[in-house]
Amino acid sequence: MKIINLQDKNLFFIGGVVRDELLGKESFDVDLTYVGNAIEYAKTIPDVQIVQINEPFGTVRIKLNDEEIDIASTRVETYPQKGHLPCVCGIGCPLKDDIMRRDFTVNALAKSTLTGEIVDYTGGLDDIKNKILRVLHDKSFVDDPTRIVRALKFSIRFGFELDENTKKLQDEYLKNINYDMSYKRLKKELVETFNLNSQAAFEKFINEGIYKLVSAKSFELPKVNFEHLIREFNPENIWIIYVGLLPDISALPLTKVEKKIVDDFNKLKNNKSFDSDFEICKAFEGLNLETIIMYCSINKDIVEKYLHKLRYIKIETTGKDLVEMGINPSSKYQQCFDFILEHKLKNPELNKVQEVELAKRFFGII
Repeated sequence: MKIINLQDKNLFFIGGVVRDELLGKESFDVDLTYVGNAIEYAKTIPDVQIVQINEPFGTVRIKLNDEEIDIASTRVETYPQKGHLPCVCGIGCPLKDDIMRRDFTVNALAKSTLTGEIVDYTGGLDDIKNKILRVLHDKSFVDDPTRIVRALKFSIRFGFELDENTKKLQDEYLKNINYDMSYKRLKKELVETFNLNSQAAFEKFINEGIYKLVSAKSFELPKVNFEHLIREFNPENIWIIYVGLLPDISALPLTKVEKKIVDDFNKLKNNKSFDSDFEICKAFEGLNLETIIMYCSINKDIVEKYLHKLRYIKIETTGKDLVEMGINPSSKYQQCFDFILEHKLKNPELNKVQEVELAKRFFGII
């Protein structure tokens, strides 16, 4: 666990950082909770610079010894609008009340910065030992359905499984989804889950019906595993390769790039085969790598052939070469380049001199 040079009887590490320490894993986020008002507490710390205050949430960011640290006040949250952001109340509440607002028991552990003692009100220590994911109350998924995707993420990261009641609650919710939810929060969990690049996660996502949180239309698991191509070619937007296969993800707040990836795939997927390598190259021309990898769900052999071989076959002839041949710029330039490429795909050993001869043939120059 990252060392924080703050010790107070009311200050606790909480959540994932405690869980990760118990699992022997590196934690990238350190969450600190103060039993009381964290903002007022921060003002009492010697030699501290207060960087940011969020009064409604009772949180404060401080700078101490050139390091920025976030501290949250203990608080109670309620969900007046199910599936959306909670309302914060009861800032400065007892530690147990703060813990009981959390998602799973394994994330509901606190550790004193003063004594190192672990506080466990929910049985989280046993659940970590037994590799169990268990919600803290039966309305957990109703309050925040994104917890279903979060559970999927934890199951992949840590090898945990839902306990019987939590699985029952998940299945019940997925049969009666409230689509009036925060899709921004849902997307965040989807990104974190599928950026892990796990076929096992994708199979659970589809087979357990979790995908219905995104798309009400039915969908079957594609007979393809994307993992090796993603590892080999390292696309920037891994998550969209998986989630973008669903029949409708229009509810998610996509960026322009993400939307283009999905739109291009939906146009491309109707082409289930190609008559030549040239047709493959033209179909994939200008597409994002993610779109091309997604096409594995239609024809894996074509994608592997393109990524491993065809995309590296390039013509050397340029517009300048055509001008020097006395050909004025026109739409026929591209037709000429395509003519040369088609021949070079059949014979990749063609050199530039031979390409120029093909260009002359195309324009009828003797």
